[in-house]
Amino acid sequence: MRIQKMKNTTIETITLYRPTGPHELALVRDSGYKKWPPRLPEQPIFYPVTNVDYAIQIARDWNVEASGTGYVTRFQVKKVFMDNYQIQTVGGAIHTEWWIPAEELELMNDNIVGDIEVIHTFTA
Repeated sequence: MRIQKMKNTTIETITLYRPTGPHELALVRDSGYKKWPPRLPEQPIFYPVTNVDYAIQIARDWNVEASGTGYVTRFQVKKVFMDNYQIQTVGGAIHTEWWIPAEELELMNDNIVGDIEVIHTFTA
């Protein structure tokens, strides 16, 4: 958790990580690194992960294999918004993520504080 001061207001944020491929990252870039694109019909949830190690594993092992390049992004979301969701464990101890329903993604985008940052890049 991070606490940020903005215009004399303290905002508590949660750090989320998102492994992504080049197509999704291009859409994030088009938004000015401010929001995630809508989910495709076959993507009923948006699942940012809770830790950088898990994000690296997905980007390196899945995104690179699927598209030749994988990225790890980091972004901050208001804690008051994230408190609406439980962390899901989907494998080993580091395999934890939030499940944001696709229809609530725009609301999550409205609660992003700052920019979405690319912190790691992997190529084939």
